[in-house]
Amino acid sequence: MQESIKKATNRAVILAEQMILLVILVATLVAAAQEVGNMISVGKVTLADLFMLFIFAEVLGMVGAFYNSQRIPVTLPIIIAMTALTRMIILQSKDIAAVNILYESAGILILALSSWVMSAKDKLSLEKLRLRARETEQADH
Repeated sequence: MQESIKKATNRAVILAEQMILLVILVATLVAAAQEVGNMISVGKVTLADLFMLFIFAEVLGMVGAFYNSQRIPVTLPIIIAMTALTRMIILQSKDIAAVNILYESAGILILALSSWVMSAKDKLSLEKLRLRARETEQADH
């Protein structure tokens, strides 16, 4: 009985996750289309517009990565956050104090370092898995 409840709960969570990802996918496509429509109506493409489209592309890539591997690499949201901060700097650089630009830049640096650490951790984890697999193979012989 308990096992069937566990399986049903697991299926419900997976289904909910799939539905939410589908909503994210559709909403991102709609937002990207609206952004492109806005650029066309204004007749001008700015760097901030390009960064926004890049953020949409990264979100779509994150959804695609999840569908391919059933996990989201931690570095993707970090890269999206870096792009968003960069876009903020570009949009607000004329209207805010220089110290705020330094804070936002420091945020980008922290995120970049975090991304580097996570990538290094992933490489180390993969190397550990390979070493364990070799040890297991050697022990079996």
